[in-house]
Amino acid sequence: MQKVLSAVVNFAFSLIAVVVVMLWFRVVPTWHIIWMLVGLVLLMIFCIGISLLIGALAVFFRDMMHLWGVLITAWTYLTPIFWDLSLLTSNPSVPHYVIWVVKANPMYNYLDIMRSAIVYQTSPSATVLIIAAVSAVVSLILGLAVFRKTEHKFILYI
Repeated sequence: MQKVLSAVVNFAFSLIAVVVVMLWFRVVPTWHIIWMLVGLVLLMIFCIGISLLIGALAVFFRDMMHLWGVLITAWTYLTPIFWDLSLLTSNPSVPHYVIWVVKANPMYNYLDIMRSAIVYQTSPSATVLIIAAVSAVVSLILGLAVFRKTEHKFILYI
């Protein structure tokens, strides 16, 4: 959880530089920037839940830290960060299950919220918002449940 909050503080300081550049180039933000903040809050909740889950599991399974590095790399490649999903949907040779796998990725929804707000300056769809909120809440509940269930055993395994 400390890493998530540290990243949020780092992001807040980075936004100062963005505001300075926006002022320099006379770029006026639109009200859609609020959706970016909503996406960031949901992403923060999701990451806190995942970090609680991975932290609790890493106490008992030491290899979890190494496995998580491999999983996060694969997860990054499955997330459309620098490319839009329309590249897959417009290509008829791409099977439909690939599009489903990309959309099932929880990070897709958070990126879609932010891409809608920043790049397209539109509001994200209600479906994307609901899926992002549900995955954030489920992640937090699952992470808290596992952490609370196992925290009394941490001292025995450290």
